[in-house]
Amino acid sequence: MLTANEHYKARFGCKMYKASISFARTCPNRDGTKGKGGCIFCSSGGSGEFSSCVEKSITGQIDDAISQVSKKAGPDAGYIAYFQSFTNTYCLPEELADAMDEAVSHPKIKALSIATRPDCLPDEIMEVISEKANQIPVYVELGLQTSSDKTAKLINRCYETSNYDDAVKRLNQAGVNVITHVIFGLPEESEEQMLGSVRHAVNAGTDGIKFTCLYVLKDTVLEQMWRSGEFEVLGREEYFDIVEKALKLLPSDTVIHRLTGDGPKKLLLAPLWTADKRSIINYINRRFAK
Repeated sequence: MLTANEHYKARFGCKMYKASISFARTCPNRDGTKGKGGCIFCSSGGSGEFSSCVEKSITGQIDDAISQVSKKAGPDAGYIAYFQSFTNTYCLPEELADAMDEAVSHPKIKALSIATRPDCLPDEIMEVISEKANQIPVYVELGLQTSSDKTAKLINRCYETSNYDDAVKRLNQAGVNVITHVIFGLPEESEEQMLGSVRHAVNAGTDGIKFTCLYVLKDTVLEQMWRSGEFEVLGREEYFDIVEKALKLLPSDTVIHRLTGDGPKKLLLAPLWTADKRSIINYINRRFAK
């Protein structure tokens, strides 16, 4: 299992930390372009609850993020400017270029990571990303979640899996490192369907992967479905059993960026085991240690 820490140390020569940024953009299935309300599991913050205040400049947000981990990280650490919340390529090309330029100008930033949707990478945006990838390592995180278009419709993803396949191909051609998000435990999905999403990402050419256990946040459509008993969340053992099988499907050079995620505690409803981060890390170390 090739971990993100191992990958970053080999590529940058030091331990790397992410400095999360809110770019103040929205999403095409929130503003009515493709849909409304966003994916059924997404909070009003667009998965950016851990980033700094959006009212601050990008430089200010990076400074805030670095200050939070500087004691732990030490003076030799490197940082990745992580455009995290919502869809960060859902903007004008010049807006993205300016934001990336400001992030790269920070003296402690060694790479960029951009979270987005596969259907929000038009040619003009790809030109900006490709140009920046010639100057500094760029990672693009794509929210696939599932390769099943049936499930995608249920979760209101509002794009087809073929969009993902095309995006990975074009990003690979541009020299960009692709990280794919996959969620285990989506309503109505079997274990084989979950593992099928992993196989799909591998066959599409992803460089890295992030696994997440589906968690229920307050004030989401998913909360309503959960409270009405339409699905059950995965238990810890059940979830990591699926993760263990998924890891066996990955080529040896696929980077594992995350084995599970944790939602903001103030919004988290279930499964509550995901909130105990220290316990989960200890469990992962015991179960998946080399």
